[in-house]
Amino acid sequence: MSQSDNKKFFENLTGAGKSIAVLTSGGDAQGMNAAVRAVVRMGIYVGAKVYFIHEGYQGMVDGGDNIEEATWECVSSMLQVGGTVIGSARCKEFRTHDGRLRAAHNLVQQGITNLCVIGGDGSLTGANLFREEWSGLLEELVQQGLIDAEAAQTHSTLHIVGMVGSIDNDFCGTDMTIGTDSALHRIIEVVDAIMTTAQSHQRTFVLEVMGRHCGYLALVSALACGADWVLIPEMPPDDGWEEQMCQKLSESRSRGSRLNIIIVAEGSLDRHGNAITSSFVKDNRAGKKRLNIIIVAEGAIDSNNQPITTDYIKDLVVQSLGFDTRVTILGHVQRGGTPSAFDRILASRMGVEAVLALLEASMDTPACVVSLCGNQAVRLPLMECVQMTQEVQKAMDEKKFDEAVRLRGRSFENNLNTYKLLAHRRPDSELPNSTFNVAVMNVGAPAAGMNAAVRSAVRVGITEGHKMFAINDGFEGFYKGQIKEIKWGDVGGWTGQGGSLLGTKRTLPAKHMEKIAEQMRIHNINALLVVGGFEAYLGLMELLAARGTHDELCVPMVMVPATVSNNIPGSDLSIGADTALNAITDTCDRIKQSASGTKRRVFIIETMGGYCGYLASVGGLAAGADAAYIFEEPFDIRDLQSNVEHLTQKMKTSIQRGLVLRNENSSENYTTDFIYQLYTEEGKGVFDCRKNVLGHMQQGGAPSPFDRNFGTKISAKAMQWISKKLKETYRQGKVFANTDDSACLLGMRRRALVFQPVFQLQEETDFVHRIPKEQWWLKLRPLMKILAKYKTSYDVSDSGQLEHLVRSGPKESDPTTI
Repeated sequence: MSQSDNKKFFENLTGAGKSIAVLTSGGDAQGMNAAVRAVVRMGIYVGAKVYFIHEGYQGMVDGGDNIEEATWECVSSMLQVGGTVIGSARCKEFRTHDGRLRAAHNLVQQGITNLCVIGGDGSLTGANLFREEWSGLLEELVQQGLIDAEAAQTHSTLHIVGMVGSIDNDFCGTDMTIGTDSALHRIIEVVDAIMTTAQSHQRTFVLEVMGRHCGYLALVSALACGADWVLIPEMPPDDGWEEQMCQKLSESRSRGSRLNIIIVAEGSLDRHGNAITSSFVKDNRAGKKRLNIIIVAEGAIDSNNQPITTDYIKDLVVQSLGFDTRVTILGHVQRGGTPSAFDRILASRMGVEAVLALLEASMDTPACVVSLCGNQAVRLPLMECVQMTQEVQKAMDEKKFDEAVRLRGRSFENNLNTYKLLAHRRPDSELPNSTFNVAVMNVGAPAAGMNAAVRSAVRVGITEGHKMFAINDGFEGFYKGQIKEIKWGDVGGWTGQGGSLLGTKRTLPAKHMEKIAEQMRIHNINALLVVGGFEAYLGLMELLAARGTHDELCVPMVMVPATVSNNIPGSDLSIGADTALNAITDTCDRIKQSASGTKRRVFIIETMGGYCGYLASVGGLAAGADAAYIFEEPFDIRDLQSNVEHLTQKMKTSIQRGLVLRNENSSENYTTDFIYQLYTEEGKGVFDCRKNVLGHMQQGGAPSPFDRNFGTKISAKAMQWISKKLKETYRQGKVFANTDDSACLLGMRRRALVFQPVFQLQEETDFVHRIPKEQWWLKLRPLMKILAKYKTSYDVSDSGQLEHLVRSGPKESDPTTI
């Protein structure tokens, strides 16, 4: 189907005469409300009736007031609320035939034949069974005289679309489930807080995190905080792991490191079937390290499938090392709190896609689940995904743990391999024999996650056998000779630090190339890793251009994108953008809350980003904005007037707050002050106006879980590329690299991390405005407009057509791709 055909197809889609019901089932997850909101508003937008089913399947079985028609206004202010406002409940009755018969009767009475289910694999499996039994259930209702034959004929087909709402991220077929990112935020907030008290008292903390039989939360949080040890169901520890762990903790303290962390999955066992508890890890004091953290995943097991408990681990540490050890079981705090920006965007995209799937469904369409594949929403057959998910547990039950890791997907496997690479330093005698010197530096404005990237680069470089050097203050520090060797322990505890500990400046190298070449020669630098923004990109091109006159620059060079603006060509995402997005979303939440006692108020918010409208657009979608003005989508006074009129109409309903975002360089003349004054004047007598320029707070703060892990994994991959290039270009005792592919940018493209020669990226770059010529997130802008009740066209050419799960490689991408 061509793109133009797809556009036409969407315009012809109508929900007129259709009724859609939405329910949340099973355990709650942050972001469920955003999904409910998107289903309701998209459903109403296309002309359908939309119903809430309160209390999940229990409400469907009980009927009555539990099935309530939804309005546009009733989902206002839901976006930032955690949990599920329409309620969720476990329902034994729906598991029975009689319960499903009652549920069918209640739906037919309301004319509902389209069902959107937000829940885990059990909830979605139940929905599919309900769909398969539907015609038989209607026949029974006719026979019992509860409905007539005409009603049975009219409602003969039940269409089911699922969205996975689960903090565990244990469902195959989607890169990320609704709620997972928010749960990681809660975990990391707790770990960051624990680190301060643990360092004060020289303590070891054993943290148990949720996840049922999936170790995703434990593994990713271990990466994000640099935990000393992690125990997960998919990777039972080897025999003798207790001694190895205690030795690791002892060595880390004796090196004088300030931090140790151990993460254990709830339910972990050792290989002999003994529970690993937090008590096992307390009593073996030796050395100077002030903090150890062990993270245990709920459901962690040994190789005999016996649970490993936190108490077992605590006792182990206490008895073996004498360390003062504490246990923290995070429990349901991981389900709580406001959803992250990622979960709001993910849930909103899935909700809109679910409605489109229901509108397109025919009698032969199987029940599907809306999934995230890279940056794209796709639809997959529900039962294929459920069966794949069940195969993971089957592999674990059969002790085929390598197979279980493979089935979890490449992202899970990459997380695991990266953790193994960074968590444990091998003895010098086991390191590869390398004589190469590799330098790492930050360039441009600070971005949260830069320090995690540097830490990863340093430790992977040391593991590869290289001598690592740190360059302070970017290219300015480079030509001034601010270069020193950096070792494994020097970067301990860097993952959670915001800003740039190396120092970073916007200075470009061209004017100082002679001095930079001299410093390369003095320190015998054989390769260069640059972590930074657009200045880093420009700087790398200048270094590349100077190779003809300076042989010292003929070395492998790679750039890792790190900027809140997310404006680097060759990469869909940059380190720091997610943290900035959460800062914007949190601030918008607070600003809207400040008007809770004030009627009819509109807020004008200015975001960063230079000429790139990513933060304003995606932040607007996450915060529920009415409009977002950006450079990439030109606007004029007529557009501004239209927005004012739209807000005026909105204020006549029960929704009496408006939110408008403006990217800082969206227009030379239509400034934030101009827009504020225009709205103030035009809104007189209807609403008043306030403005807020967010400024540099978007660059500050502790990095989000995504930025910590993205920085960690992308830098690890960059260093492995450097090692490969060093071997390829080493000839006659010297490194000489002068081909285009020896100076690359490592970026995320849809589902993969890709090395791209910087020289080739010039064609994709608008150098005047410092942005890529094409930007994937522009396709999200119509969603914001639709959910704000603007009439607009929505291109579904990238929308999720029904696909089949590729069994050899589910979940290939970084699961935190927006």
